[in-house]
Amino acid sequence: MSQHSHEPAGQVTRAGFWRSRTGLTFIVFAVAVAGYLLFSHTAHVFQWLPLGLILLCPLMHIFMHGGHGGHGSDAGKQP
Repeated sequence: MSQHSHEPAGQVTRAGFWRSRTGLTFIVFAVAVAGYLLFSHTAHVFQWLPLGLILLCPLMHIFMHGGHGGHGSDAGKQP
């Protein structure tokens, strides 16, 4: 089974935003803020946790469908 790339031959693939210096800095900053909120304002975080979980469901549904190709059936397709 041969693997193929979706990029044209000779094209260099750039690293995504989350692996860039700016993205990593944002991740570190977001983790620090989340830790501060969790440890300093625990009551406020737990107060909004049920609403956050409810809002997370449609966001995950919208943004995570790109990974498996939608709702179509792949039963008849050959690899």
